[in-house]
Amino acid sequence: MKEESQNYFDKEFNLREGLIYLNHAAVSPWPVRTAKAVQSFAEENMVQGSLNYLKWIEVDNGLRSQAQELLNARTKDSMALVKNTSEALSFVAYGLDWKESDNIVSTNQEFPSNRIVWESLRQKGVEFREADISTSSSPEDAIFSLTDNRTRLITISSVQFPTGLRMELARIGEFCKSKGILFCVDAIQSLGALRFDVESIGADFVMADGHKWMLGPEGLGIFYCRPEAMERLNLTQYGWHMVEAVGDFDRRDWSIAKTARRFECGSSNTLGIYALSASLSLLLETGKEQVERDVLKRSEYLFEKIKSNPELELITSTASGRYSGIVTFRRRNVDPAALYRHLSQHNVVCALRGGGIRLSPHFYTPYDHLDRAIDLAEGYIP
Repeated sequence: MKEESQNYFDKEFNLREGLIYLNHAAVSPWPVRTAKAVQSFAEENMVQGSLNYLKWIEVDNGLRSQAQELLNARTKDSMALVKNTSEALSFVAYGLDWKESDNIVSTNQEFPSNRIVWESLRQKGVEFREADISTSSSPEDAIFSLTDNRTRLITISSVQFPTGLRMELARIGEFCKSKGILFCVDAIQSLGALRFDVESIGADFVMADGHKWMLGPEGLGIFYCRPEAMERLNLTQYGWHMVEAVGDFDRRDWSIAKTARRFECGSSNTLGIYALSASLSLLLETGKEQVERDVLKRSEYLFEKIKSNPELELITSTASGRYSGIVTFRRRNVDPAALYRHLSQHNVVCALRGGGIRLSPHFYTPYDHLDRAIDLAEGYIP
C-alpha cells in the first residue's frame, strides 16, 4: 500500500520528469495548490485590480492564524509577516538597547544571516561569541560555557544548516530564563518539517523564511515576537501600516500597533501571502505530527542506505533527537565537489554543504528518489 504522503507527491507536486528534488533545505518547489493560488490572484488583478481588497485582508489574517498554529503560539497577534529571516533578525539586533561590553552567544555553525547581523553590532561595543559545537558532545553546554553576567542574548538555529544537527531548544530556553537572557531562534530549517512549540521552548523571538520547508515563495517570512518582549524592541521602520488605527488615512495623530504588525511598516506582499497560505494549508492539512514523522522516516532511510555502503560516510548525527530532515554524507577518497557535479548532472537537486553532499527530502518525497540518489553516489567513478 502506498504511503499517504506519497499520494501527496502524485496529487500536489508536478516536478519535471526525471528530476530528483532533495534540496528543501535551500529552496523548495511549490505545491500545485500554491501555483494555482498565485495564478488565480494574478488573473484577479488583471481583470479587476483591488476590487476584492477586503478578501486580501482575510487571507492575510488567515496566514497569521496558520503561522500561529505552526508555532503553537498563544495568539496570532505575536506574528508579523516580514520579507525574510534576515530582516527579522535585524529587527531584534537593532531594536534592543545595547550597552558597551554586552555580549551575544551563538555557535560556529550558523548560517550567515544569524552571524553577520550580530557581528555588525561590534560598532556598538557588543561582543559576538561563537561556541564551537563541531566536536562537542553537548552543543548546549558549549553555548552555556560562553555566557556570563554581560550576556544579553543567545541566538541559535533550531537546526544547523550544514549537517542537520538539531538543537535542544527547550533546554536552551530554560537556561535563558534562569539567567535573564533573551532567546532568539532562527527556525528556517525546522518550520514546516518538524513540530515547533514556541511556548514550551520559551523563545522571545523566532523567525523563518517561507521558501524552504514551508514550501512557499522567497520574499516572505514569519517573525514571532513574544508579547512580553515586544516592547523591548525599538522600531527601525515607520509607515502607514504599522500604526494602531491602520486604514484611517485622515487621522493626524498615530500610535504604534499593539500587535506584531508594528514591524510591518508598509504595504504587504499580498501575492506572497496567497502563495504561502496555500503552502501552509497543505502542511497543516497533512498534520504537523505526520509531516515530522514522514520527514524523519526519510532521514532514517537514508542513514541505513548510506551506512550499508562502506564507500559512503555519514556526517549527520544519527543520535536520537539530534537529526532532522537534513542528511549530509561524503564518499571516501572522493572530492565532494566532484560528486556534487556528478549528482547534479544526473538531475539530483542537492547541495554541497558541511564537507559533503546535503540531501533534504520532504515528507512527500518518494523513496525511490532516495534510492536513485544514493545509487548514483555509489556508482560514481572519479
